[in-house]
Amino acid sequence: MPNTAREVLTELQKLGKESFRKTYQRHGVTDEVYGVSTADLKTLQKKLKKNNALANELWASGVYDARILATMIADPKTMEPMMLDRWARDLDSYPIADAVGVLLAGTKNALQRTEAWRKSKYEYVSSAGWHALAALATKDTKNVSDEYLTSILEIIRKDIKRAPNYTRHTMNGALIAIGLRSPALQKLAIAVAREIGKVEVDHGKTACVTPDAESYIKKALSR
Repeated sequence: MPNTAREVLTELQKLGKESFRKTYQRHGVTDEVYGVSTADLKTLQKKLKKNNALANELWASGVYDARILATMIADPKTMEPMMLDRWARDLDSYPIADAVGVLLAGTKNALQRTEAWRKSKYEYVSSAGWHALAALATKDTKNVSDEYLTSILEIIRKDIKRAPNYTRHTMNGALIAIGLRSPALQKLAIAVAREIGKVEVDHGKTACVTPDAESYIKKALSR
């Protein structure tokens, strides 16, 4: 089993496939990328377990696959806040921004930190903040109140159309997550979705789409 960052990188190179590499690049990844599948990354994650020091070394490699693995083995409950803030400065595509957003949602004082990230002038930092907020809206009923999320709905209503490209997508995701939180928020979220209308996002050369929030909320609740 690999134990050092260099050994992990060697293993990742062996696992890389050209088809996955091309797919990741099509989704906007500009870092060096080996093309390791999610399944193989999860296998490595189980072997390596939580390890913040190793995660930081893997992130420093600049290799996309290593950075995704870093978000998987980092322990959000014990990692230093500044460590994740340093990572945020390197975000340059939506796949890695989403992965870091998930990690952010599990950190201490995550709600307060999403505030700063959401307001960032950098597209992928702000989108990671909104992605984290969506996770908190559905999972953290202790620290994230309905009243707070109501204020977030107003921010989405006012700002989504003028936000950076992919930030619009994650704001829309947060709108959906809030709408799934409670019956009262469902009504408010649907009203905001109707007022906003279609959210236009350029997904490049992919088949990805930004869903209609109202339709998505209703369909999810009907299951």
